Amino acid sequence: MLLDTYLPIAIYIVIALAIPVIAFWLNDLFRPTKHTALKGETYECGEAPIGEAQVQFHFQYYMYAIIFVVFDVIAVFLLIWALNFDAFASVSSKIIMLAFFALMLVGAFYALRKEDKIWI
Repeated sequence: MLLDTYLPIAIYIVIALAIPVIAFWLNDLFRPTKHTALKGETYECGEAPIGEAQVQFHFQYYMYAIIFVVFDVIAVFLLIWALNFDAFASVSSKIIMLAFFALMLVGAFYALRKEDKIWI
């Protein structure tokens, strides 16, 4: 009886462990092993590389990402809080939620001030 219960789980574990091992073995078996000077170069859409491969990204994109994450997290937690408002009707939960919003707004104000969008 115990064998009938856990046999599908044992088969699943064996298959789950065997698939990555087989995939790595097949990759090693079928990959090309001829080393050329072209393999050491940086790939740029089939063109010859010009200059260095490191690119300087603008900081403003990082700030937009921070602002997006801040408002996205606020929206998710506000929705959860609004859907369970009856369960969170105590004063302490409202204070905790306001502190959370204040912390998120501090992050948004930091990002906006870093971008010189506000002068507070």
